[in-house]
Amino acid sequence: NFIQGLSRIAAFWGFPKSMGAAFAVVYLSPEPVSLEELASQVGVSKGAMSTSIRNLERLGMVEKHVRVGERRDFYSAHTDFWDMLKRVLMERDKPEFDRALSSVSQSLDMVREAQPGDDAQLTAFYAERLTELKKFFDSLDKIVALLLALDDVRNLSLTRLLGARSASKNSD
Repeated sequence: NFIQGLSRIAAFWGFPKSMGAAFAVVYLSPEPVSLEELASQVGVSKGAMSTSIRNLERLGMVEKHVRVGERRDFYSAHTDFWDMLKRVLMERDKPEFDRALSSVSQSLDMVREAQPGDDAQLTAFYAERLTELKKFFDSLDKIVALLLALDDVRNLSLTRLLGARSASKNSD
């Protein structure tokens, strides 16, 4: 049930279902899990699982472990969900994501440049729809930037607080 649930969540966010399933298996495993075990439990090929695991590593959701005498890699789950959320949100800075979002702006520009002979009613409809979507994406981008900035402020505050405590202990 948990594996299916995380598969659905992964698909909702645009990731492969196998990626969500892999994280579910690793998260509920008390010991690091091998790629082969993951592929078997999730029901996908080793190659497909390798791709999912690389994506999970990139997002900071799993960590690779090497065991002495083993040729296989093993994986364990990170459990700092705020850090994982931050990494997923930071993915929005990827050039591919920016290009995808800019396509809305480009489409809006194309609609605004429509020739007078074009269907004026349809052109107005497209302009309205694209304008609303662009506003939403612009707002979403600002919210994500704000959340990332707040996390940076939180980390800086903790560093200063811990540094101040360390300094006061040293002076005692």
